[in-house]
Amino acid sequence: MDYLAGYESWLRHEKKAAANTLCSYLRDVRQFSQWMEARHLALSQATQEDVRRYALHLGRHGKSNATIVRSVAALKSFYGYLLGIHAVPINPAKGFTPTKIERKLPAILTSKEVDLFLEQPDPADAKGCRDKAMLEVLYATGIRVSELIALNVQDVNLPLGFLRCTGKRKERIVPLYRGAIKALESYVREVRPQLLEDLQETALFVNMNGERMSRQGFWKIVKCYQEKAGISKEITPHILRHSFAAHLLENGADLKSIQEMLGHADISSTQIYTQIVSQKLKDVYIKAHPRA
Repeated sequence: MDYLAGYESWLRHEKKAAANTLCSYLRDVRQFSQWMEARHLALSQATQEDVRRYALHLGRHGKSNATIVRSVAALKSFYGYLLGIHAVPINPAKGFTPTKIERKLPAILTSKEVDLFLEQPDPADAKGCRDKAMLEVLYATGIRVSELIALNVQDVNLPLGFLRCTGKRKERIVPLYRGAIKALESYVREVRPQLLEDLQETALFVNMNGERMSRQGFWKIVKCYQEKAGISKEITPHILRHSFAAHLLENGADLKSIQEMLGHADISSTQIYTQIVSQKLKDVYIKAHPRA
């Protein structure tokens, strides 16, 4: 039986795993499978000792603690699937905990850096108008880049000022600020109809060929305007997501509301932003207090 194909289907259809999770978990399990094959062992024969030795093997070959932790998480998930279909008697990765790693605080932009970045697209031409709308929506909502490019025209309600986003687990409604609404209105009314080749296209954001914007295409847009703005910090779609959350928290938004807007299943994922804000306050204190 092709366990990997079954696992991929289970991740995709049952667990509704995000594209990045699907890709990384499958890669991690394939690498473990190759390691097992080199020792003439089948995946279904793996023991906890095999998992422990594999983690040591990754460490000896220069893999970071973060990579090892993720690999073990992928194996727990994979063997959880095999256990569920009665292909193995136990989950050999369950109960094994590799070295704990310190979680780094996400990088964020300052409000001034965000303003400078969002000023770069020129809304006077079609490409600039579209880019302005995409970047404004991303910072206005904090949605993931995969969610941004998956948006359809019917997902946006401009008169009421919100969009409907289908994330990893469930649909959520996220409000838009006035600048994002204005940028979207201009794009939808004046530019998107010009770009479309197929009038049946449902994608909200399309490339210059009239087809749905790709993840890679949007990353290039972000990098282009980072260079144009002259901002030395790395800017990625996820850093804009982190900045959205941290700035909301700084300005008084409650953690539960931010969790709902980000689409986090567990509020512990959202609590990292309280550490960012606390660290920022500490930095300000150290710079400003005369006795610090």
